[in-house]
Amino acid sequence: MSDKFTSREVYVIFIYIMYHISERKADMKKNDDYIKRAAAVVPSERQLKWHELEFYAFIHFGINTFTNSEWGNGNDDPVLFNPEKLNANQWAAAVRAAGMKAIILTCKHHDGFCLWPSEYTDYSVKKSKWKDGQGDVVRECAEACKKFGLKFGVYLSPWDRHDPRYGEGEAYNKYFKNQLRELLTNYGDIFCVWFDGACGEGKNGRKQEYDWQGYYDLIRECQPEAVISVTGPDVRWCGNEAGVCRKSEWNVVPYYYSNQELIAAASQQTAEKPPKRISATTLDLGSRKAIKNVSKLIWYPAEVDVSIRKGWFYHLNEDYEVKPLSKLMEIYYNSVGANASLLLNIPPNKDGLFAQRDVETLLAMGAQLQIDFNEDLADDSIMTDSCHLDEEHRGQMALTHTTDEYWHSGFDPDHATLTLDLGDDYDIDKIVLSEHIATGQQIEKFSLYGQINGKWKKIFAGTVIGSKRICRFEEARMQYIKLVIEETRCFATIARFEAY
Repeated sequence: MSDKFTSREVYVIFIYIMYHISERKADMKKNDDYIKRAAAVVPSERQLKWHELEFYAFIHFGINTFTNSEWGNGNDDPVLFNPEKLNANQWAAAVRAAGMKAIILTCKHHDGFCLWPSEYTDYSVKKSKWKDGQGDVVRECAEACKKFGLKFGVYLSPWDRHDPRYGEGEAYNKYFKNQLRELLTNYGDIFCVWFDGACGEGKNGRKQEYDWQGYYDLIRECQPEAVISVTGPDVRWCGNEAGVCRKSEWNVVPYYYSNQELIAAASQQTAEKPPKRISATTLDLGSRKAIKNVSKLIWYPAEVDVSIRKGWFYHLNEDYEVKPLSKLMEIYYNSVGANASLLLNIPPNKDGLFAQRDVETLLAMGAQLQIDFNEDLADDSIMTDSCHLDEEHRGQMALTHTTDEYWHSGFDPDHATLTLDLGDDYDIDKIVLSEHIATGQQIEKFSLYGQINGKWKKIFAGTVIGSKRICRFEEARMQYIKLVIEETRCFATIARFEAY
């Protein structure tokens, strides 16, 4: 046999090799495509504004407050509702003092009792003793929010255990949309409409098929700036009511996580069930592995909802079960500090006031946040970088704290770095980082190093940054801190770099 190839054989081999090279390139391109698609997903304007809030309050209040129940059956007499000392200004003052920026009020829970004088039902405050039926809790809360500089949002339960139309299809959907329109048009700007997706049986023994898209369309018509949470397209439920979120909480996730039926199935169904925790099977929603074979991705950031007490409504026997400050701070750091927002519930008592213990805890939380983030040592410091897109996006821009100025690494960075020079040695135990999320969520892995006693030492390692990441570590004295971007989807941005 000849040890030489004929020209035809060489040609065949050449074609074979080129074919496989092209196939490999096609596979690589295909593999890269999903990363590029993920990198290109950005938040809407309403989502960007929601991200800025970070921490806000839930207020569960209604007929259940007076029957000492978590879920009413819709049969309680409206006369029972009589919060004689109701003071929404007290709510708003305590919420603001805690460092929160908004309130979401349970305008109607599953029992169907309305905290406003709805034109479409008598099962509301207009049949109560409170203010001789002339009161409107929704209005008082909305006005208090305006007075104290807070955003106002509404919760309207689609599940109504009182109304006979529930389970009758279009008849109930029309009723629900009429009530939704009242809330959206009579109380000023609404920053959020919150749905939990609970769907139980009505008085006729039937479950209702919700017109989700019709509800969404109405919200977009009346309050186009409002986000729709968490059975909705804008804000994602983190998956539990225990104040826990994932180690890596991605903003960009598969579209199917916004499926209303799936959310409803996982949502509360009975009051007796304990608070849900994140399932081990859903710990990863947005990594490369999780999105690789997904055709459609969306910006769908997480919200952590939890009550300051054991229950969501006020119960006298829970006055000594208010979460301690240490627990609330742990929840804060592991939600707001981990690229999620925190929705903290505080339930008013029968007088229509936050209980004293709750108020004291909220004030203590606000004071602790002031202590923890009193002085940003990075202010007036120097930031250098290993690379940047252009002079308008150099490292120093990470210290400006403006929405349109930020550091941009340029494309395809290889372990891009930012180095902070504080000008002197300081005791540091926290670094706060934010990406410029208007250009997407890009950073997948990073590390922080501090120059301690003249040597660089790794002080923190993380995955996602997103809207906000609070990196806590053992306190150390240092002048120089280095951020190393180890993996990105396309490029890296930092819009906030703070040291405490």
